Amino acid sequence: MRVVLQLVSECSVKIDGKTTAEIGKGFLLLLGVKNGDTEQDAVKLAKKISGLRIFNDENDKMNLSLSDVGGSVLVVSNFTLYADCSHGRRPSFINAARPEVSNPLYEFFCKNLRENGIENVQTGEFGADMKVSLLNDGPVTLVINSEDLK
Repeated sequence: MRVVLQLVSECSVKIDGKTTAEIGKGFLLLLGVKNGDTEQDAVKLAKKISGLRIFNDENDKMNLSLSDVGGSVLVVSNFTLYADCSHGRRPSFINAARPEVSNPLYEFFCKNLRENGIENVQTGEFGADMKVSLLNDGPVTLVINSEDLK
């Protein structure tokens, strides 16, 4: 699994012009699931993200976690994170897991965020055409792959 994590002051998702999810301070997580990913990948990734200390403390050092600042999470499914752009000009998405695999893993990942102490976990709508708005804070953007986690 792959996550693009953006530290945000606020973000929201609109579907068909209607706001369906919205958070203040926290993380926007774009989540991609690849062929071969498992629930264990989701568990490792949720645990890592829940404990990341990337909010500034009183000394302006990245030292605080989501729980420390009362932050929220907005998770948006994003199969394009596994695009292969190595040949030609049109990306291939052959490495992205099919919806019947990726949607349950997406939901399991969100459940695990909650189980790791993140009280406010909002989601986009799996497979929908979403308009994501955000105010990036920092900017702080991290790419985290579950296969790289110990």
